[in-house]
Amino acid sequence: MKMVDALLTPSVRQTIASGMERLRADFPILDIKVGDKPLVYLDNAASSQMPQAVIDRLVHYQKTQHANIHRAVHHLSDLATQEYEAARRKLQHFIGAREEREVIFTSGTTDSINLVMHGYGRKFIQNGDEIILTALEHHSNIVPWQMLAEEKGVRIRVVPINDAGELLVEEYEKLFNSRTRFVGLSHVSNALGSINPIKRMITTAHQHGVPVLIDGAQAAPHMKIDVQDLDCDFYAFSAHKMCGPTGVGILYGKAHLLESMQPFKGGGDMIASVSFEKTTYNDIPYKFEAGTPPIAAVIGFGAAIDYLEQIGLDAIAAYEHELLVYASEQIRMIPGVRIVGDCPDKVAVISFVVDGIHPHDVGTLLNQDGIAVRTGHHCAQPIMQRFNVAATSRASFSFYNTKEEIEVLVAGIRSVQKVFAQ
Repeated sequence: MKMVDALLTPSVRQTIASGMERLRADFPILDIKVGDKPLVYLDNAASSQMPQAVIDRLVHYQKTQHANIHRAVHHLSDLATQEYEAARRKLQHFIGAREEREVIFTSGTTDSINLVMHGYGRKFIQNGDEIILTALEHHSNIVPWQMLAEEKGVRIRVVPINDAGELLVEEYEKLFNSRTRFVGLSHVSNALGSINPIKRMITTAHQHGVPVLIDGAQAAPHMKIDVQDLDCDFYAFSAHKMCGPTGVGILYGKAHLLESMQPFKGGGDMIASVSFEKTTYNDIPYKFEAGTPPIAAVIGFGAAIDYLEQIGLDAIAAYEHELLVYASEQIRMIPGVRIVGDCPDKVAVISFVVDGIHPHDVGTLLNQDGIAVRTGHHCAQPIMQRFNVAATSRASFSFYNTKEEIEVLVAGIRSVQKVFAQ
């Protein structure tokens, strides 16, 4: 991962490595056993684990602060509202947004992308227009745009990838024309870990007057995000991949774009006034936060941000890069195992196939050794089709994983091969 090479100093390495025992103690689930085997959790790209500090914050809210927000003058409602909005400010600072009203709480990345499709796409993209996506997208950044394409008569154009799993940026730049109206682009591939050159790609889109949505679900847990530096128009990610609760995420949007969009959902709290003749919508961000939100989860999300920032995103990126390098070296040494999408600039995700063994069988047998990996198409079937595989096994690492766990994984893969060799 080229972007963190400069961070690999002894002091940064020591920030996490020397405190690994303490760090792992923050995650009580890592102490469980699967059968009689210690858990080796390597499915962090699907959902990371939650530290005790976040669990405690959720419990504290439920025991001492729980009430609905924005709608009452009593003590608990006021307290819950303050905590909810404090979490919004934490997310604003975490991503470098200009204003806190540019941070909208959603149920997660998928919900955020659908919000943009309905709120922006259905209003501004018309018959004959074109949308650019990439071959690395998660289904969540494909299917909503296909729905829009079918409804409006819109053409979707796709940026191809090479054998290493890298976008062909020169081909991307050739796709723009007078009909191009929108770009949807993943920051990091969930299936391969490839880090896309999104800043360059955003600049290209803006040169053509085209807004860009970034799916940051796999980037936000691993690296610093600065939406103003990127100059992206929308950026989406989820809490559950970054030590937070499920059921909550954010959509960042530039204020002027959010103000121009139509609401995705109607109901309470997203209105200024309602009559049977006319409804006047609330200001952003509330225009897009209809109904009672996941208050506890939002507050837990804020606690997860606090936890990650205490460790430091630079230290996390550097340590996870070391895990990626070590795991890649070890897996390449196993005969009959191939890494899929092995590009030089990636986060700590390794998709692999074992000759003659279906990934589901690999995952099932690894589970018997307490090893949790993801198997399947990873909601990225176009990627599987590109590499001519039905599925892969995916090991994805977090800062609480260790090289010893990688060695357990490697031994587990060799054991799987022995079972099928009999």
